[in-house]
Amino acid sequence: MKGDIIVLEEHHIKAASIIVPEIIPKIKNKATRYTITVSGESGSGKSETGKAIVDELQKYGIKSVLLGQDDYFYLPPKSNDSKRKEDPEWLGPHKEVDFKVLENNLKDAISGKSEIIKPLIDYDANSIEDQVISLDGINVVIAEGTYTSLLKNVDTKVFIARSRLDTLEHRKKRNRGNEVNDLFIENILETEHKIIAGHVQLADFVITKEYDVIIVK
Repeated sequence: MKGDIIVLEEHHIKAASIIVPEIIPKIKNKATRYTITVSGESGSGKSETGKAIVDELQKYGIKSVLLGQDDYFYLPPKSNDSKRKEDPEWLGPHKEVDFKVLENNLKDAISGKSEIIKPLIDYDANSIEDQVISLDGINVVIAEGTYTSLLKNVDTKVFIARSRLDTLEHRKKRNRGNEVNDLFIENILETEHKIIAGHVQLADFVITKEYDVIIVK
């Protein structure tokens, strides 16, 4: 999302330093581009962990690109919030997120395309535009976002098991649209928690609320 500032902290870097060495052999043995997802609740550190993985891969000479699910919403943020208030059913991966476009971007990357065209959301302008991402020299594509565990064309899935209560301090720091003081948003986050709680079972790596890494398989 345009305007997002990602600030890495030690726990993000440490988690990436555990995950990446485990998958380096798989990346090198795969004939096509490797794909990773980082999922979890709002404010859990998905963007930061995804960026930390990008940086850690670079140490091994592996170039990667990070895609954010926030760019794939059908509506820009303010419009999406209004739609949620109008329609209680307008919530979740099969309603408000254009997973078809994100899935196709991953497929194009895997198939060897030299670039992908993806949406880019401008939070402040409440708008969506197209963005061209060059894949020249890219070996790994990472998709981060709440529901990205549901994507099909993925080699490694990382799940951050931190609830909306665990992420409160992080959400206070970024405070998009005064979200931590908005009861409606808090109710949305509680619903999202119920939707994705079971996604931990899809993960290859689970990051606990203390940011320890559990290798599942």
